[in-house]
Amino acid sequence: MIRVLIVEDSPTARLLLTRLLESDPGIEVVGTANDGEEGVARALELRPDLITMDIRMPRVDGLEATRRIMEQAPTPIVVVSASVDTADLPFTFNAIEAGALEVLEKPSNYGSPNFEALCERLVTTVKLMAEVKVVRRRARPPTGTLPGYTFDRLHTRPPALLVVGASTGGPTALATVLKALPNDFALPMLVVQHIAAGFLPGLVSWLQTASALPLKVAAEGESILPGQVYFAPEDRHLVVLARGMLGTNPAAPVSHVRPSATVLFKSAAQVYGAEVAGLLLTGMGDDGAAGLKAIHDMGGPTVAQDEATSVVYGMPKVAAELGAVDHIVPLDKIAASLVALAHSGH
Repeated sequence: MIRVLIVEDSPTARLLLTRLLESDPGIEVVGTANDGEEGVARALELRPDLITMDIRMPRVDGLEATRRIMEQAPTPIVVVSASVDTADLPFTFNAIEAGALEVLEKPSNYGSPNFEALCERLVTTVKLMAEVKVVRRRARPPTGTLPGYTFDRLHTRPPALLVVGASTGGPTALATVLKALPNDFALPMLVVQHIAAGFLPGLVSWLQTASALPLKVAAEGESILPGQVYFAPEDRHLVVLARGMLGTNPAAPVSHVRPSATVLFKSAAQVYGAEVAGLLLTGMGDDGAAGLKAIHDMGGPTVAQDEATSVVYGMPKVAAELGAVDHIVPLDKIAASLVALAHSGH
C-alpha cells in the first residue's frame, strides 16, 4: 500500500485528489494539509511514501515546502499544479530543482475531454514515483575522477550533432548541463525530455534562464543550426529528416512515450552515421536505450549519466546493459565531457 500525503489549499481539490487516488486499491491517502507550513509538519509526522504538492498556497508555498521537506524528511514529491500559466511555471520548475520528481496538471473539471487521461496519469505517476529513492538535497553530487572526457582516443573527428534523452529528473539534469556549457559551444543539440502536457514551453523558458545557448521547441522542416538547442514538441516525435533538417510526426509511441528518444536517436544515426553523438540522462523506463545502441553501432560516441547522480537510474542503466554506452559520467562532469567531445580530433 502506497501512503500518500496531499498538500493542497483548495478543499474541493483535496477531496477530488483523495477520491481519485483512493480509487486505486494500492493507494491510501494518510493525510492532507491546507498549506505548505502544515504540509512540512505532516510530512515529518506521517512519513508518507509520496507527497502531492500544490504550488500556490498561503503562508508557505509549494516551492518552499518542497525545499524544507527535502532537507528534513526526503520524500518523493509530485507537483500537481492547477494551471500551466506562465505565472506559476517558475515556481513549478524551481520546485523540481529543489527535489520534486515530476510535475502534473491537476484534474479539475469532470466534463473536460482530458479529465480521465489526467486522472489516469496522476495515479500511474504516484505509483511509479513512490518507488524512487530520494536523497537529502543538501548532499552534493559525487565529484569522483571518472574518465568522462577523453574522447579523442576513440574518435578522430568531432561529431556534427548531439542528441539527448531524459525523463524523470531530467529538467534539473538538463539545467546543470546547459548552465555549464560555454556560449561558444557550437554542436547543435536535439533534446527529448518527457514531461506532462502543457509544461514544455515553461520548461524551455526556465532552462533558458540558466543557459548561454539559445533554446527553442523544434518545428517541422526546421534547419539545424550550430549552437542551437532544439526540444521535441509535445506529443510528436522529433526526427532528423536529412542532414541539417528536422521533422516532427505523430507516429505511434515507442517505449510507451511520444516523443521518444529512441526514435530521435535512430533517425539521427541513419542520417549522420558516426558523426552523431548520443547522451542519455536520468529517467524511468527504457526509452533511448535502443536508440543509443543504434548510434554506438554506427560508430558514434555515446555518453550516459552515472547511477550515483541519476534521480532514476533507468534509461541509462538499460543502455549500459545493452552495451550501448562508451562513457558513464557523473552529472557534474557531463558538460566538460561534451566540450571535450566537440573538440575531439582537433
